[in-house]
Amino acid sequence: MDINIELGAVNDIDELEQLYNDLNDYLEKGINYPGWRKGIYPARQDAESGISEGALYVARHNGRIAGSIILRHKPEEAYYNVKWSFESDYSDVFVIYTFAVHPDFLKCGIGKALMDFATKHAVKNNCKALRLDVYEKNMPAIKLYERCGFKYIDTVDLGYGEYGLDWFKLYEKKLSN
Repeated sequence: MDINIELGAVNDIDELEQLYNDLNDYLEKGINYPGWRKGIYPARQDAESGISEGALYVARHNGRIAGSIILRHKPEEAYYNVKWSFESDYSDVFVIYTFAVHPDFLKCGIGKALMDFATKHAVKNNCKALRLDVYEKNMPAIKLYERCGFKYIDTVDLGYGEYGLDWFKLYEKKLSN
C-alpha cells in the first residue's frame, strides 16, 4: 500500500475530525479497545491543537487521510512519577498522542507505517526515546507497540476514571542516534 506521511495542515482539520468520528462510530459498534468516545476523544480540538503546534502528522493513501499521529515534547503529568530508562526534561523525548487509523484502513499497515515514521522522525530530531500511554485493555495497540520495539515501563492512573479508563500502561522505545 502506497502511504505518504506529512505534516498536517489547517485544511486537513475537517477530514481529521471525520476520521475521528468514523473511528469512534466503528469502535462503538464492536469492541472499543481504547475506550474512546465520540465528541470527547479524539475530537476536532485535538486535530486543531496538534496542527497549530506543528506536531500532527497525517498518513495519506491516494490523497485520503488514512491515519494520524501527534508527536509532542510534553508528557502527561503521571509520566513524571515513573522510573523510565533515563531521566529527561522531554526536550529529547517525543510523546505519542492521538494515534488513530481510519476504520477503512485497519490491518493495512498504516499503524505500523506511522510508528516507523515516529521512530525515524524522532531520530532525525536527535531524540533519545519515544514514549506513550495506552489503555490497559487495548490489546491490538499494545501488540503493535511491542512489535515496534516499545518496552513496558509501568502502569499509571491518568485521571480518566470517570470514563471507565482507570489504568494506562506506559511504554518507551529507546533510540540510538
